[in-house]
Amino acid sequence: VSAAFTGPSATCSGAPTAAAGTRSPPARSLPTVPDVLIATDADWIFEDVDQALSDEDTRVLRVRRGRDVAEAVRKVHPALVVLDLQIGNMGGIATALHLEQEFDAGTLNPAPILLLLDRPADVFLARRYGIDGWIFKPLDSFRLRRAARALLAGEDYQESPALAS
Repeated sequence: VSAAFTGPSATCSGAPTAAAGTRSPPARSLPTVPDVLIATDADWIFEDVDQALSDEDTRVLRVRRGRDVAEAVRKVHPALVVLDLQIGNMGGIATALHLEQEFDAGTLNPAPILLLLDRPADVFLARRYGIDGWIFKPLDSFRLRRAARALLAGEDYQESPALAS
């Protein structure tokens, strides 16, 4: 499976290669620039997350299908994974469960997962399956950054439905 990663400033489809005649940088377990990986097929969600979280120190990369997330995590080692609850072929919960299995098996480097929920009833599933954090759509930059900061600090983050309105 080959996942394509897209973002406003760069496209990444595998490991970078060095130009002819130059030395490759030493291998590292984590990239110099922290990456945030988002899985969504909705352009407006990607744009909201990208605008809120990308800066000179952080790239936001995107996959459009839930089934591509594990391979993307394997390739880019994101500091945070953001999953839209409604991803076309494999929803956010199924994708999160698949990632957690891979993390537990040691086949992927663990990363906190932020789930983007549609309605208050979705909290039941997020709690039941132990999702690290969630916020409700529609999104705004302040809430996204607050959730990301908490998750990157090793804390859980569960937004109240009242905060989303």
